[in-house]
Amino acid sequence: MTIPGTTELNLQQPRLVGRDLSVGYGDHQVISHLDVSIPSGEITVIVGPNACGKSTLLRTIARLLPTSTGVVELDGVPIDSYASKEVARRLGLLPQSPLSPDGILVEDLVARGRYPHQGVLRQWSSRDQAAVDTALQRAGVADLAGRRITDLSGGQRQRVWLAMILAQETPILLLDEPTTYLDITHQVEVLNLARQLHREGVTVVMVLHELTLAFRYATNLVVMKGGAIVAQGPVSEVVTTELIEEVYDLPCQLLTDPVNERPIVIPIDV
Repeated sequence: MTIPGTTELNLQQPRLVGRDLSVGYGDHQVISHLDVSIPSGEITVIVGPNACGKSTLLRTIARLLPTSTGVVELDGVPIDSYASKEVARRLGLLPQSPLSPDGILVEDLVARGRYPHQGVLRQWSSRDQAAVDTALQRAGVADLAGRRITDLSGGQRQRVWLAMILAQETPILLLDEPTTYLDITHQVEVLNLARQLHREGVTVVMVLHELTLAFRYATNLVVMKGGAIVAQGPVSEVVTTELIEEVYDLPCQLLTDPVNERPIVIPIDV
């Protein structure tokens, strides 16, 4: 699989960089003067307690939230200088709780992922249809193509939205809590898909709450607390009992997963 937008770039360089980012909602400042660099070709997982700024950071680097200070750079260029369609050809975002038009069919919603590739001189093509069909298959919702999105369960809807993002065929994917509403089987399927995309050259950034899954799939871990990044790097170098206790205020022990040798957090009753 060839990922659009990767062949002409040095994948060793970070494709997304935030410098001196300050972002808030009204008078409430969520992150302040934060620097972040997303390594290319990695699975970056952002973790941290509720309301620590994880989703705010993801939405900021996706150009959905304005900054009061700082700049986000995409492929070395300030992201605000790109046209919207150009951003959407380079970067796909699955937000929390997306909203769909009433009555829309699954296949039609997924087809909207091809919008960035359309234009006056380029209408729907066999390549677009193939991208939609592949996205439906990879997200495990091909059998739902003719159903209305409003008739689906929360987990099914989540996978349909993921299919729409996959149909964009972007070299960067930002996934904000992609396992929400999913049972453990579908959680693992979605995260295994993220891993496969990573192996194909896609840069994946995810916000996850479940630490065991975050530690299992991350090749680059970002740990946040109070709107700041307190640690970043490979799981084996970042995760300690002291870090978990500091960030989550949770006394714990770490065990080693016998399958993949990644850490598992065991809370200690006090």
